[in-house]
Amino acid sequence: MANLDLDAVRKAYPDAVMIDEGTGAFKADGSQITLVQSDIDAARTTLDAEAAAVKYKTDRTTDGSTTYDTIGNQLDMLYADMLAGKLDTTGTWATHIKAVKDANPKPS
Repeated sequence: MANLDLDAVRKAYPDAVMIDEGTGAFKADGSQITLVQSDIDAARTTLDAEAAAVKYKTDRTTDGSTTYDTIGNQLDMLYADMLAGKLDTTGTWATHIKAVKDANPKPS
């Protein structure tokens, strides 16, 4: 039973309170859960799809090629835009946000 995909086992069997690669998965009452590989594979597919659906969020903040600037810098951009009368799509802040969103689009 080596090399279990522990996250997928947890997803496929939410009633499992203990998972051990050597002995398997167990319910709270101590009874062993029969692990079915096709259920674990389906759970892995679901987990991967859930992760892909929110990946754009980390890409926009930490991992992407174009990320959001710090809150302090964004506030400075807004203040400078206010003074310049550019609280529209031509302002520094708006163009910065658009560049990040364009580089890391939300999946459709």
